[in-house]
Amino acid sequence: MGDVLQMFRKVRAVILRQGVAPQDADDIVQEAFARLESYTRRQELRSQEAFLVTTAVNIGRDAARRRGRTPAQATEFDLDTIVDAAPQPEEQLLLQERLRRTRTGMAQLDPVTRRCLLAQRLDGLTFPQIAERENMSVAAVEKRVARAVLFLTKWMDEQ
Repeated sequence: MGDVLQMFRKVRAVILRQGVAPQDADDIVQEAFARLESYTRRQELRSQEAFLVTTAVNIGRDAARRRGRTPAQATEFDLDTIVDAAPQPEEQLLLQERLRRTRTGMAQLDPVTRRCLLAQRLDGLTFPQIAERENMSVAAVEKRVARAVLFLTKWMDEQ
C-alpha cells in the first residue's frame, strides 16, 4: 500500500508541474490508476510508475485541449498581476472632454450631413444605402461624409 501512495504522490506532483489545476489533479491520477488496472489485466508492464506518469500527463493534456487552453495555463490567478483594463481617472477625464468636443462639433454640422455621417460611421450603412434613405446621389453622400470628417478633424484639433 505504501508503494501505491508513493506513486500517487509522484504522479500528482508531475502533473501539477505540467500545469494541471490542483482541483483536477486527483481526478486525473485516479483515471490513470484505473487505466493501469485495466491494462495490466491484459498486458505485462516493465514499470507501473512510468505508465502512470505518461498516462496522467496525456490525460491532463487531453483535458486541456477539450477546454480549449494549453496545459501550462492554471486557473488560479495572482490578483497582484492582473491589470485593470479600465481607463485611469486622467484618461477618463480626457475621454469625457473629447466626447463633449465631438458632440459640440457634430452640432455644427447641418442635419442631413450629420445623419449621413452617423449612418455611415455608427449604423454601418453603405453610401448607396444612405443615398437611398436620404434621396440623394451616392456621390453627394460621399462628399457630405468626407466634408464632415474633415470638419470634425479640424474642429477637434482647434479645440
